[in-house]
Order: sequence, then C-alpha cells, then structure tokens
Amino acid sequence: MKATNTQQGFTRKLAQAVLRHRRLLLVIMALITLGLGYSASKLRVEAGFMKMIPLSHEYMSTFLDYQGEFVGANRIMVSLRNEQGTVFEKDFLAALKKATEEVFYLEGVERSSVTSLFTPNARYSEVVEEGFTGGNLIEADYSGTEQELREIRSRTLKSNWVGRIVSNDLQSAMVVATLQEVNPDTGERIDLQAVGNRLEEIRAQLETDDITVNIIGFSKAIGDIANGARGVLVFFAVAVLIIAVLLYWYTRSKRLTALTLVTAAVPVVWLLGLLPLLGLTLDPMSILVPFLIFAIAVSHAVQMCNAWKLDVLQGADIRHAAEDSLSDLLVPSVVALAANVLGFLVIAFVDIEMVHELALTATLGVGVMILTNSLVLPPLLSMIKLDEHALDRLTRKGSHYWFWEKLSVLATTPKSYVPIACALVLAGFGIYQAGKMHVGDLGDGVPELRDNARYNQDVRAVTSQYSVGVDVLQVIVEAKGDNMPCVQPHIMQQLEEFELFLRQQPGVASVGALPGFVKGVTQNYAETSPKWHVVPGNKAQVAQGVAFATRNGSTMMNADCDAMAMSVFLSDHKAETISGIVSAIKSFKSVYDNDELTYRLAAGNVGVMAATNEAVTAANPWVNAALFVSVTLLCLAMFRSFRISLCIILPLALVTLLCNAFMSLLGIGLKVNTLPVIALGVGSGIDYGIYLFERMKHELDRDASVQEAFFEALKQRGTASAFTALTMTVSVATWYFSDLKFQADMGILLAFMFLVNLFGAILLLPAIAAVLFRGRKTVSTARSEAEKGRPVSDKDGVCSGEPISN
Repeated sequence: MKATNTQQGFTRKLAQAVLRHRRLLLVIMALITLGLGYSASKLRVEAGFMKMIPLSHEYMSTFLDYQGEFVGANRIMVSLRNEQGTVFEKDFLAALKKATEEVFYLEGVERSSVTSLFTPNARYSEVVEEGFTGGNLIEADYSGTEQELREIRSRTLKSNWVGRIVSNDLQSAMVVATLQEVNPDTGERIDLQAVGNRLEEIRAQLETDDITVNIIGFSKAIGDIANGARGVLVFFAVAVLIIAVLLYWYTRSKRLTALTLVTAAVPVVWLLGLLPLLGLTLDPMSILVPFLIFAIAVSHAVQMCNAWKLDVLQGADIRHAAEDSLSDLLVPSVVALAANVLGFLVIAFVDIEMVHELALTATLGVGVMILTNSLVLPPLLSMIKLDEHALDRLTRKGSHYWFWEKLSVLATTPKSYVPIACALVLAGFGIYQAGKMHVGDLGDGVPELRDNARYNQDVRAVTSQYSVGVDVLQVIVEAKGDNMPCVQPHIMQQLEEFELFLRQQPGVASVGALPGFVKGVTQNYAETSPKWHVVPGNKAQVAQGVAFATRNGSTMMNADCDAMAMSVFLSDHKAETISGIVSAIKSFKSVYDNDELTYRLAAGNVGVMAATNEAVTAANPWVNAALFVSVTLLCLAMFRSFRISLCIILPLALVTLLCNAFMSLLGIGLKVNTLPVIALGVGSGIDYGIYLFERMKHELDRDASVQEAFFEALKQRGTASAFTALTMTVSVATWYFSDLKFQADMGILLAFMFLVNLFGAILLLPAIAAVLFRGRKTVSTARSEAEKGRPVSDKDGVCSGEPISN
C-alpha cells in the first residue's frame, strides 16, 4: 500500500508540474515539432539489397565469398519478345542491341556480367572436319544483312544459349546482368528504386506494338514495391479521414477531435524528422510504421480525453480534470507504451539489417510518443472548453452502461466458464491450424505485389518462354589441391554424381553445372556420339572440356578452378520447394563432404531466400519468448500480482496463436514482412488489459467484488478501448484494397489482431479474473459480515482494505 501511495504521490506532483508550466511546455514542443518537421522533408525512401539479407548466416558467407566470381542474386533480366516473328530479324536485333547498351550503362551494373546475343561472352562452338570452330554469336561488325541474320540463327542453334538467353520458341531474347550493392565510381549504395525506375524508362523506349518487354529482377521488384508504396499515402489519408469521422461521432466535439488528431500526429512528425538526423532512411517495407505510430497515439489520446471528459461531466474544472487524467493514466500509459517498445525491439532477434532498422524506427516512434502523450495533450486539454452541444449530449448519455452491466456477469464464477471453455476450444483449433503455417513465400512471383501486378506477369512470361527459371540456388563446391583440381577425373565424377542427385529432386527444373558441360564437349569430340556423353577418365580430356568452358565465358567455376558453382533452377520459390531442396542438399553434404570436396550452401536468389527463411525460423521462438517474458515482467512491475499478470497475458497468448492460425488459413507465410505483425499485435493488445485492470485494481483495493470492479473499469475505460479498437480495425482494414499485397496482408492481420485483442480483454480477461480470484467475496457479503463483527474470509490473501498485490 505504501508503494502505491508513493507512486500516486509522484504522478500527482508530476502532473501538477506539467500543468503549472503548460504554456512553456507547449511552446517548446511546438518549436521541436517545427524543427523536426523541416528535417522530415529531407527523409528519403531507400532500399538496399544487402539490407534485406541475413549477412551473418552461413549461406550468406558463401554468397559474399563468391559474389564477385559467380552470378549474384541481384540479377536483372530484360526480355524482348517479337510478337510477329523470331529474334533473327533486323528490327528486333536493333532493339535488342539498344537494350544491351542501356543495361550495360545502367548505374551499378557489373559490366562483365552483361550477357546477350551481342556480348562477347555469348559464344558457340561446333565440330567440323578440322576439329572445333567457334566464335561470338553476333560478330562485332554486324550490319544486319540477310546473310548475317541466317548465320546468327545457325550459330545460336548450335550453341547452348537457346532456353537461356534465347527463348525455346525463338521469339524472345534477353539481356542478363548482375547489379552491385555499391557503385564503384561513387562508393555509395545503389538506389534500387532509381534502378527500377530507369528500367521502366528502358521498357517505354523499346516496347512497341510488335515488341513486348518483360523485366524482372530484385531491383525491379523493389522499384515496383517502392512506387506502390507511394499509393500507401492515399490509404493513410483515407485511414486518417475515417479516424477523424469516427472520433467526431464518438466525442461530438470538434475540439476534442482536433486535439486527438494533432496529438497523434506530433510523434509521427518527430519520428520522420529524427530519421534523417540519425542518418537513417525509410525502407519501402517499413513505410507502414508511421501510420501504426499514429494509430497507437490515437488509442492513448482517446483514453486520456475520455478520462478528462468524465471528470468534467462530474463537475471538475478543465484544468483539474486534465491534471487528474494525467495523474491517473500516466503509469498505465507509460507501461502500455513500454510494452509496444518491447514488441518492436524483440523483432531485432531477426539478424537482418532491414528488420533492425524497422525495429529502431518503430521504437523511436513509440518512445517519443511517451513524451508527447504526457506533455502535449494534458496542457491542451486544460486550455479548451468542451463544446456545449457535446456536453449536453454526454450529460444525457449513459444508457450504454446497461451493456457493460450485462457483460460484467462474465466476472462471476458460474458465468466465467463459458468464455474459458470457448477459449480452450479456440486454442486447440489454433494449435492445430498454426502447425500448418509455413515460413517463407507460399505463391509464385513476388508476394509483396498482387498476382496481377506487371512484375508478376513478367515473371510468368519469362519462365514460360525460357528453360532457365528465375529462381536459382547455387551450391559452391570447393576442391582442395594445387593446379586446377577440377580437372582431376575422380573429382569431376563426384561432381557428376551430385549433379545427377540434384536433377532428381522435386521442384528442380534444370541444373547448370561443369560436369554436364564437360560431357557435352567430350561428346562433340567423338563426333556427337551419344555413348561418349560421359565424364572422361583422362585428365587431359577433362581439362579440354574445362578449357572450352573458360573460353565461352562460363561462370561455372572460378579462375583457379578450385570452386565450382552448381546452379539449380527451381520451378518456383515456394517455402516447401526451397526447404525440400535445401534439406536434400544438406543430407548429401553430410555424407559426401570429404578432404577433397566441400559442398557449401548457398548463393543465387533462392540461396538468399533460404537463408532469410532459416533466420526467421530461428528467430521466431526467441521473438515470442522474449516478447511475452518482457510484457509479463512489465505487468508484474506495475501490478505486483502474478494473478493479474496472468489475466492480461493469457488472452494475448490466445490471440497470438489464433493470428498464426489465421495466417495459415489465408495462405500468408511467416516472413520478414509479417513477423512484426505479431509483435505489434501483442504490444497494442496489452494496452486494453493494462487500462482495464489498472482501474479494476483500484476498485478491488477498495474491497469491491471482481464483477463490480470489472463493471466500473468498463464504464471508465471500456468505451474508449472499444472505440479505439474498432477505429483502428476499420482504418487498417482499408489496406486490403492496396496494390501492394504485403500491405493488404498486414491490413488484414492487424485488423484481426486489433479486434480479437479487444474481445480477449472484455470477454476472456474477466472470466480468468473470476476464476483466479474466486475466493474473493462480494462487497455486500463482506460488508454484512463486517457489520456482524465477524472477520472477513481471505482465501486468496486479499484482505479487506488491503491491495490485492500483496
């Protein structure tokens, strides 16, 4: 009781100090807001490839070790299709040459990686009477004559480029290049959004009625996502408008509505202004954070406005009402916001720079909200008057309390078993359905974009026209030994066994590897006899095949030939496809790793996906454990009661489980984009429980029954909690119509979390409280026994007049 009185005394003095210096505080806060608003104008939306991968993961160590020698994961593929003929036509080849030049001079492109019919690394070879002959597919002096076009066609058909840079039906050809992370000329990180926009300009230049252009690659996808993120601002505006309308409907006061919106906007301005000062940018994947900060700020502002309004209706003057509201709500609001901070911080367990930036951005936003919620809103409330018509309406209002009175019976032991039984059934369903949830993507194309988005249409076009898929997993096989160890026949034969093993795996479309190339060369030397399509047993013959690969500009091995890239092209990048092939390779590796050969996972874009999926899988249990442990400790620190903490935490745990089940039902995989939703849901959901039980504890300490305490909490906190939950649910539900699928998915999941967390707080929380405090007698019984001089029973250690936390 002493600690409680000390806490109340401190909050009262702090509230008095804030209200005493309210004008000075408002001037200071306004100046800070103006300054940070100017800083926010310099904020850039920027994405980087390295920011989105788990660099410390084992696979990414392989990726970084060999990214300069083999095809990187950040590739660009520009495919041109002749709708009226084949690629071997003068006008089409002119367009392809133009595309090659444009891609070659694109900022950040690794020049040596550019490959098309016009580049010198696209070569052919054939067997002639004198032996072998070969050369470039298109000579440097090409002029477009009919004879040259026939020769180009002949050379291309003799090469192994059909299905790779020329489509199987010979109507499409592509330009392929690898994009670097840093511009070597400037030393600055490549702006992927700018690259994506430049690729779209190239499309506009080349696309005609006869030529269709398809462009895919990580940078193009990020560019499309970033451009789609601009449309997010429209949905933010719609959501803010919805919140404003609902706020006015709830308060019937223009002044309270304006104050709530202004107070909620201040932490957003502060956040956006602090990011440039800290040298940070806003990632397209975290562009939703500012609105989430706004929504959380609205939630807390409504609670304080509601408390102020109730005091005013009871006859208090506006200044003392503001002081009382701040004093009463300071601790629960700070604890609730601290829970939000922890919710964002724990996602930093995912060792990816983008996630770290998202966690830091969200933490900054909630952190400044603690200041603005306490130092801006109460002083403003103390300086306004409630609109007369709103005051008249609110004075007459009160009929809605009948609903809270009927709902309060859930806090009695007989009635509490119904919501608890329903919760147990839902928990069983949640455990069953959540077990089916996958980590990673569950569809084709880029899941951040709609299925009918131009990028995903381009992906389908490219994969249907070429034999080589866009999803490639590279296994790097390191060979020990001096002087080109890969030319040793026994080493090449082991690689051949691995290549055959890979081809037999489900989900593998094709495999590009050195053994297959060497077998092709050996067959050509034997006058293309099929029986000689083998790895030769002679070192000189193996070296002969490797030499051809070197002359053809192959990226199947490095210069010393002690590292070979086995490129596995998958049919898709679904989570089960990736996990299946990775598990198979690990099994092979566990048996066949030896003193001569080491099989290292993984490079290629699928290698990055696999590493990311494993990083999320590894971090997910830690995120959930750290989240619930931290919020439990917060509740224990605030209420000093394990039973109260259980009442708040158990509904949150159920909602989290149901959210995982909901994701499984909707086909939404657990990945970097969706992992923060769980943390945010817990962080925002705990607000309801803290606000309700903070009021309940006051009533319980006054010897009220659980039902009476819950009814009083609903009257003072329930209406505001229900309103903010419904408002946030409706506003984020509008995201479903966004062009960005990841925003639509987040909108659905957040709407689910906001709404179901409210149900957990007003339906399950009192039922659990009724069971945990079932030995507590009603006020009427306690008073009756007290009047008769008999001691009051205290099974649960809750004595009359003593706080329940003891």
